[in-house]
Amino acid sequence: MSALARVRDAVERRLLVTSLGLPEPVQRRLAGAPVVLDGQQLATDTQLLLRLKKVARIPTAESLPLEEARAATRHEAGMAGGDQPIGEVRDVTAAGMPARLYVPTSSAGGEPLLVFFHGGGFYVGDLDTHDAPCRVLAERACVRVLAVDYRLAPEHQFPAAHDDAEAAYHWACDHARELGADPDRIGVGGDSAGGNLAAATAIHAARTGLPCRLQLLVYPATDSARDEDPDNRSLHLFREGFYLSKAYMDRANEAYVGPGTDLRDPRLSPAYADLPEGLAPAYLCTAGFDPLRDEGEHYARLLEKAGVPVTMRRFEDAIHGFFNVTGAGRSAPAAVAEVVEAVRAGLH
Repeated sequence: MSALARVRDAVERRLLVTSLGLPEPVQRRLAGAPVVLDGQQLATDTQLLLRLKKVARIPTAESLPLEEARAATRHEAGMAGGDQPIGEVRDVTAAGMPARLYVPTSSAGGEPLLVFFHGGGFYVGDLDTHDAPCRVLAERACVRVLAVDYRLAPEHQFPAAHDDAEAAYHWACDHARELGADPDRIGVGGDSAGGNLAAATAIHAARTGLPCRLQLLVYPATDSARDEDPDNRSLHLFREGFYLSKAYMDRANEAYVGPGTDLRDPRLSPAYADLPEGLAPAYLCTAGFDPLRDEGEHYARLLEKAGVPVTMRRFEDAIHGFFNVTGAGRSAPAAVAEVVEAVRAGLH
């Protein structure tokens, strides 16, 4: 990165942090009238963030060529994530895939391990886009986090990401001691597309007898046949204007799902899986202003019906993507803090 680019990024970052740190009444004047939909009010700092993106004419990922979309996603995540402290970050290889191990400052060895899969619609996202939330999870929950860089579409279509997730989890279970973790306290997690992979991996773990104490599902994508569900209220209410758009999801499906693929294949859509006995307890959270909200909550109910202990949390004032906003504003970091405590409780 050039010196000019670094200065530009520093200025952009400072503007973002300052704007989202203003007193709420000031933010309200800048953001405009409250946004209320489906009995929920959008957080003021989030509304301001969306307005700043619109005023700055920042292009959406789905409107950009592939490599530009990936670069833009990394850039946005870097701006919103901030500089999060961590004891150690170590590059490793998990089942042949690049991965990062995050070790908390308080580590004495033998901590629980969370295997984490990043979001990004299966076609964007990587270790860098989710570096900040992985640091926060590891440092504040006092766990080791293994973030896995699974293969992306369209270069690698379904079931590549699914197969990579299963292979990475097997590898983590087999090498937990080498990673400095407790092999009896392992969980799996992810957000959005990563939440999809985490849900499928938890099912696989239960079927094959792999240890799994927790499945962390942050606004997970669980039903690729969502367009065929007339009761999917959130898909229609929040299809545009709240960061994750219907157009983004359509591009994700086009990239990842090859011709002839059954959208109800449980490896692609966990909502159609036969849920096995012994499935790990779940912490599943959704965002109120998210087109994926209703399918995530539907999956939580399916888990409960199957006898799985489930903690379901809707952050009513949030949008899809809040998990990456760890370094600016108030509402999103507060939601992430709740997720951290759920991981601590589930794995310790």
